[in-house]
Amino acid sequence: MERVQYFRDKRKRNVLKEGKNMSKKWMVIAVLCAGVFSIAGCVQELLIDGAELRDFPIDSMQGIITRTGVMIDEKISSDGRGSLRITATGPAVVRLFEVRNIDVENARLVYQAKLRTKDVKGSVYLEMWCHLPGKGEFFSRGLQSPLTGTTDWTQEEIPFFLKKGETPDYVKLNLVVDGTGTIWIDDIHLLKKFLK
Repeated sequence: MERVQYFRDKRKRNVLKEGKNMSKKWMVIAVLCAGVFSIAGCVQELLIDGAELRDFPIDSMQGIITRTGVMIDEKISSDGRGSLRITATGPAVVRLFEVRNIDVENARLVYQAKLRTKDVKGSVYLEMWCHLPGKGEFFSRGLQSPLTGTTDWTQEEIPFFLKKGETPDYVKLNLVVDGTGTIWIDDIHLLKKFLK
């Protein structure tokens, strides 16, 4: 009788042990599946969310409109290839690029750049002007998050919402310095993001 009881207890322990191992296996499989679906969802979101229209790495003065008080700084850069250094002795609008021939409507147009500041008295922010044929020029400014004082590299971006049928024939990308100080700008992108 004791021998039968021993085998029953041993079989119960083995069944419980196998059950725990099966639970661990299923838990690992569930976690892996969740991770795969999460990654797939992120990739799909990136593909659906938008596209890069233009990229300006700022490693030369090519295309930069304002030529006074600006220069390429090869030593200070967010991407290691140089940046544009602006020395502001007073308020100024630094005209960077004018972009034409972009095919975008019914979307968010996003101006994105990396900025760094030193001893800025006042504020610094991005500014984008969109010219809509037959309607005129309209702007978007980064007044909600201006930089001031001394900051390390910060990614800033501003949107411009375009309705269906609104296609700009050109876009101006500027940097506004409302004060004095030294500013670096680098890694500029013009993006198209779909309205949700």
